[in-house]
Amino acid sequence: MERRRLGGTSMEVSVLGFGGAELGDEAAPARTAQRLLDEALDAGLNVIDTAECYGDSESLIGGVAPRRGSFYLFTKCGHAAGLPGAAWEPETLRASIERSLRRLRTDYVDLLQLHSCPLAVLERGDAIAVLDQARREGKTRFVGYSGDGPEALWAVRSGHFDTLQTSVSIADQEVIERTLPEAAARGMGVIAKRPIANAAWRTGQRPEKPYHHTYWERLRRLTYDFLDGSTQDAVGTALRFTLATPGVHTAIVGTARPGRWQENARLLAQGPLPADAYRAIRARWREVAEADWTGQR
Repeated sequence: MERRRLGGTSMEVSVLGFGGAELGDEAAPARTAQRLLDEALDAGLNVIDTAECYGDSESLIGGVAPRRGSFYLFTKCGHAAGLPGAAWEPETLRASIERSLRRLRTDYVDLLQLHSCPLAVLERGDAIAVLDQARREGKTRFVGYSGDGPEALWAVRSGHFDTLQTSVSIADQEVIERTLPEAAARGMGVIAKRPIANAAWRTGQRPEKPYHHTYWERLRRLTYDFLDGSTQDAVGTALRFTLATPGVHTAIVGTARPGRWQENARLLAQGPLPADAYRAIRARWREVAEADWTGQR
């Protein structure tokens, strides 16, 4: 699988990464999680991304600790799920980081990210200071921000972060003009989240999860022709679109279904999305997108 240097970091990351949210959301059994993670690593993925608020995701990912040397481990902090104290407070953040390391069965992560941190907290600076301290103590190699909108732009312009994780997809393109050029100019690594827009079109019906409704409504308006074909081909086009976007280094995809990683690897083996196909998707977005179609948090 193709690998790209993650901005100015020393990490050569696979263009496809494992997103751990669904492991927690679906309460995947440990045996299933182990199989999914092994399949991902065997398929050539070398990025695993999770967060302290994704249910049992961190603990399940800790199950592949014996393979720790074969992948880069990313997590996020900030929401204080299950911890005493207020979210974003320095003591709470420090406790969250220590808990993440215990759950993940490691002494350090490769990337520690603030998770959708409010702008006021970013501007205050004490949360960023906690990440900087964790780096000095060897608990993380790099620090990043995960989020969208004005907060993401502030994080890019601040110069405090090595990476940005943000929404980039066929249904979420605001960042392509608003944020990614500035991130590239500063040499930041960019991690695309929700690169297939949660496959919200897949069943042809409004998704059950409210979290997917925004993408469903946008895609109904965008009416991309390729969504009328097979689901696999459409997923391939969507994923290759995200990875063809200038400045994007890796795309994080989540699943709780064994076999998905081999399928995605085969889709990427088709090669880069043709330039005319990429331009057509961008042109349709510019034609249809409303001003309030901002990045999904």
